[in-house]
Amino acid sequence: MSDALDTGKERNIGLLGAVGIGVGAIVGGGILALAGVAFSVTGPSAILAFALNGVIALITALSFAELSAAFPESGGTYVFSKKVLSIRAAFAVGWVAWFASIVAAALYAVGAGYFIGILVDGLLSVIPGLRPGWPGAYRTAFGIALIAVVYYTFSLTFNKGGGSGIANIGKIAAFSILIIAGLAALPGETFADVRRDFTPFLSFGALGLIQAMGYTFITLQGFDLIAAVAGEIKNPGKTIPRAMIISLMTALAIYIPLIFVITVAGTKTGESITALSRANPETIIAITAETYLGKAGYWIVIAAAILSMLSALYANLMAASRVARSMARDRTLPRALGNTDRKLGTPVNAILATAAIIVITVFVVPDIGSAGAAASLIFLITFALAQWIGILARRRKTHSQGSFITPLYPYIPILGIAACLVLAVFQVFTVPAAGLIALAWLGFGGCLYVILFARSARIFDASSEGFDPELVRLRGRSPLVLVPIANPVNAAAMIRVASSLAPPDTGRVLLLSVMLSKRGDSAGREEDLIVNSQKVLKEAVSASLDIGLSPEALITIAEKPWPEIVRVSETHGCESLLLGLTQFTDSDTEKNLETLLSSVDSDVVILRAPGDWQMLEAKRILVPVGGRGGHGELLARILGSICRSGNPEITFLRVLPESADWKTYDRARKELFLYAADQAVKGEIKVQVEKSEDIASHLIRRVAECDLAIFGIRRLGRRQKFLGELTLRIAGETDRPLLIISGRN
Repeated sequence: MSDALDTGKERNIGLLGAVGIGVGAIVGGGILALAGVAFSVTGPSAILAFALNGVIALITALSFAELSAAFPESGGTYVFSKKVLSIRAAFAVGWVAWFASIVAAALYAVGAGYFIGILVDGLLSVIPGLRPGWPGAYRTAFGIALIAVVYYTFSLTFNKGGGSGIANIGKIAAFSILIIAGLAALPGETFADVRRDFTPFLSFGALGLIQAMGYTFITLQGFDLIAAVAGEIKNPGKTIPRAMIISLMTALAIYIPLIFVITVAGTKTGESITALSRANPETIIAITAETYLGKAGYWIVIAAAILSMLSALYANLMAASRVARSMARDRTLPRALGNTDRKLGTPVNAILATAAIIVITVFVVPDIGSAGAAASLIFLITFALAQWIGILARRRKTHSQGSFITPLYPYIPILGIAACLVLAVFQVFTVPAAGLIALAWLGFGGCLYVILFARSARIFDASSEGFDPELVRLRGRSPLVLVPIANPVNAAAMIRVASSLAPPDTGRVLLLSVMLSKRGDSAGREEDLIVNSQKVLKEAVSASLDIGLSPEALITIAEKPWPEIVRVSETHGCESLLLGLTQFTDSDTEKNLETLLSSVDSDVVILRAPGDWQMLEAKRILVPVGGRGGHGELLARILGSICRSGNPEITFLRVLPESADWKTYDRARKELFLYAADQAVKGEIKVQVEKSEDIASHLIRRVAECDLAIFGIRRLGRRQKFLGELTLRIAGETDRPLLIISGRN
């Protein structure tokens, strides 16, 4: 059920590779596209806008680093949400985060095509008579974008390493030349000249500064992509925090000096960077570089732009494919996307699917600019969410010893949340279409989830909770299991099952003894009832302490036990109800059970087993499945609990009548295989579809061969449940341990 990328057995990305992903995504493309916008709305204080955004980005990265170190799995914010919130919330986060990276990749692909077209156009222009005029055209840019996506898709399919090293080295070299050449030109500037270049510093006041921050924060997005590939990074507890911080510091070490240089050395005497940017917002860096470096400065900017766009395309394509793969593993996307190629060791299906959607986005979406603004909005919201999740995780003590810890908790993440939300609100009001696009995509995903993925995702997630009880605690839940005890002989076996449904340190167990008393009972009878109840609870508590469980105990008085069990379950909000019965084939017990099953809004587990039986020692488990298996989540949680302590053989069995044709047989086998796969248990899985004229007799024979059989209650509707003749016959004619389960209404 797992592979190398799941377990981290083949983590192959070191510090340089992780930094390469961050630098590839952050450095270059954003500042080249948005520096002019920043100067236009705030003037020379654009340098302050970038610096303040750097502080916000570093604050946000600290929370990402802590969470990635605690949960070193690929998927980024999706994984954080799954661990600390719920699978439904995780789908929403993963769905929009996947979209944001896809749109970012599409924008960078088109940008690379545009600048490559300009470069080719310039090269051809030096040859007389060979300038056709097509490079740089709209269609050409899109054609080159397609080629770039195909190339990097092929590269990622066969490469398990980190960022695009050559492109990163090339663009850093290009920006370094621009900065060094600009600094070299500064000796010709007097202090008065520099002061004049930065006057007025806040050209449009504090509001302009905030606008510039809102427009340009996205230029520092990309550190989060390191978290998206965390499952492939070596020594993640140390490597991921270092890679995120180094990536951001590298970006700021380029951005701040570059903004200073183009403000001072890139403007001529008497020329304002604000006015120049308003006239040429998209090409301001190229124009200013040409001022102090000549035509070479212009072409260096073009080269830096090409390399920046390509490296960012690579990083976003890689990260998006890992998010898709992580979601598919949890059944929140088609499960085929979660496979890893055995020979290549890469998630080929996820890469191909992500690349295909990027291509569709490039050629189909009419307004990529607005889609890009929506991606920026999504990043800001997910950044705020990740920091909130970091606070919840710290409160629930989820980080492991030695993991990276965010300093000045909780003030740092609270400040980061506030800053990201302010910038997100600004984005919504500045580009209203961005919010609409994000909502439309989320609504579309919600429909897909409900129709296609919800059932399998819930079952898979329930199995994960059963196998890893820590996950329940991380989500802030403490499930309460009600265990009515009437016979001390059954107490030990029931407590062992209860400890699986509510493991120590995670859930709670409430032991219930109901004193059956009627009006007019003698004092002697009442005393006998009290003594018996105390004896029952003593045996149950003793069995609980033996396995490290500290239960709560309750004695109530009622005329009838069954309505009292329902009342206590509802009063205490019990998540599960565990009943132990030696036999339940008489009509009164059957009727009372069915009434209880239809009345309680909780999971119900009925145990029939000897008093010394231990569920976790069961080696052969039989799970007969009829239809689609209506109690999948509860079954998954139980099987996950059993597999937590052992490696049993689990057989999922479907029995068809002899008259069933091959199509029915084949369809039943496929459905059963998928159902078993959703259970995600770690034991040895067998899927069997058999035929028999007497289904009950066939099942009785199979039950006799196992250590435990698990049956589901039949239901006619949401509130109509019954044991069924088949289950009753099997219970009456076998002596093997049985669990009969009923998922909540």
